[in-house]
Amino acid sequence: MMADLVAPKATLKRSWAFDLSTETLYRLLKLRVEVFVVEQKCAYPELDGRDLLVETRHFWLEEQGEIIGTLRLLEEHDDGVKSFRIGRLCTAATARGRGHTTRLLQAALAEVGSTNCRINAQTYLVDMYSRHGFKLDGPEFIEDGIPHVPMRRGGF
Repeated sequence: MMADLVAPKATLKRSWAFDLSTETLYRLLKLRVEVFVVEQKCAYPELDGRDLLVETRHFWLEEQGEIIGTLRLLEEHDDGVKSFRIGRLCTAATARGRGHTTRLLQAALAEVGSTNCRINAQTYLVDMYSRHGFKLDGPEFIEDGIPHVPMRRGGF
């Protein structure tokens, strides 16, 4: 009976954009809309054309068949120099407080390695990203009505 009291461990998954099934892509986008558009009341262009770029990687956590967290890792090339950008990191409201954000970030950062990585962080999350090696990289700005700060890991 003790096993019934233990919450199931979420399964970490990763895929290149073109390897995603239509159903999985739909479920990732659905979670992002639930968190950013509905919960945070932020009308913004979620479908920005970057989810299906050849270099884009998607990370997500599934628990009992449900996607409970996701992160998008973009590969960028500035003046021929490769870097990465983490974005669209979110966790379902019902799954928060169990380390899922950290697990997604660690998986993406393991892939990034020592390469430069940027994120536009919601300002209230600066401390959390700092624990993963990110440092402020510019002044606060408002994006879609929410305060953000640019942060960077590596390349300082």
